[in-house]
Amino acid sequence: MNRHVSWTPAETTADSGDVIRLADVRRRFGETAALDGVSLGVRRGEILGIIGRSGAGKSTLIRCLNGLERPDGGSIEIEGREITGLGEAALQPLRRRIGMIFQHFNLLSAKTVEENVALPLKIEGWPKAKRLARAAELLELVGLSDKARAYPSALSGGQKQRVGIARALAASPALLLSDEATSALDPETTRSILALLKDINSKLGLTILLITHEMEVVRNIADRVAVIDAGRIVEQGPVWQVFATPKAETTKSLLSGIRPQLPAHIAQTLLSEGPGDVVLSIDIAGPAATGPLFQDLSKAFPGGYRLIHGGVDHIQKQPVGRFFIALPAASTAGLVSFVERLGAQVEVLGHVADHA
Repeated sequence: MNRHVSWTPAETTADSGDVIRLADVRRRFGETAALDGVSLGVRRGEILGIIGRSGAGKSTLIRCLNGLERPDGGSIEIEGREITGLGEAALQPLRRRIGMIFQHFNLLSAKTVEENVALPLKIEGWPKAKRLARAAELLELVGLSDKARAYPSALSGGQKQRVGIARALAASPALLLSDEATSALDPETTRSILALLKDINSKLGLTILLITHEMEVVRNIADRVAVIDAGRIVEQGPVWQVFATPKAETTKSLLSGIRPQLPAHIAQTLLSEGPGDVVLSIDIAGPAATGPLFQDLSKAFPGGYRLIHGGVDHIQKQPVGRFFIALPAASTAGLVSFVERLGAQVEVLGHVADHA
C-alpha cells in the first residue's frame, strides 16, 4: 500500500544562494599539502560533483566540511555560518544539518533496517514511535518498505546503500555528502542509486555534494563539476561544458575513458612533423555540434579533409561533439580559425601518412 511520504524541508537562511562556501582552504599533513587554497561554492538545490584521482584531496575536503578535520587556513561556511573556529559542542548541531552516505554503507549489523535508519533520531532523543514512523516514510521513499524488519546481512549492496541514503535523510539535512557512494556497486546498481539521488534532489530540493573518482557518475547526475588535483581545484563548470571542452590535463585524463579518443593504431603512428596530413582534435558543443559542420567545412576547404573518428553525445540535454580529422598542412590554419569561430577547442595532435 502506498502512503504519502511527508518531508520536513531543510531550514533556510537569509541567503538562499550557496549552502557551502570555501575560500582559500588549506590543510597540510607534514610536507604534503592535502588542500592547497581551495575556493568553491555549492548552490542550494544543486548537485555538485567533485572528482579527482586517489590522493587528490577529496577525502580531506569532505572531512573538513563535516568538521572531522580542521583546516590550517581559509574559511568554510555552511549555510552562512563560519565553522572553522567552532568547538566540538558547537559542531554537533552543524553535523545534524549534513547527511553522509559512504562507500561501504556503515550499517550496524545487529540492528534491523528500520533501526539503522532511525538511529540518528534515537541519538537526538526522538521518542520511539516518532522515529520509527519517520524511518517508515524514508524507507518508502527509497523503495525498501518491505525490508524494514530485515537485517543488513540479508540485503544486496544496492539495498544497503538505499538504507544508507534513508538514514542520511532522517534528520532532514540541508546538505547530503556522498563519499564514493557507488564505487563498490556494479554498473546496473550504480545507475539505480544515481537515479534515486537525482529523484531525491528533484523532489526535495536537497543539495548534494558528490565525491567521486568516476566521471560516469558525474555525467549521469551532477549539475556542475569541480576537478581537484594535488589539493587544488584545477577546473570547474557545468558538466556539459567541462566534458565538451576540458582545459586541464587532469580533466582530459579523467575523461579519456568516456570521450572519443584517437584510435590507437593511428595514435601510434603520429609524428611531431612530417610530409603527411596534420591530425586535429575538435571539441565542440551546443548547436554547432549538431549543425552542418562538415558540409560547411567541405565548402570552405575544397582541398578536403578526412574524418578519422568521433561523434556527438548529449550531456545535460546539450549536444557535445568530439571529432578527429586529417587534412593537408596548408589548410590547417584556415580550418582551425574557422571552427574556433564556432566556439570549438582545437588541438594539433601530429602528422600521419596521407592514407593512414
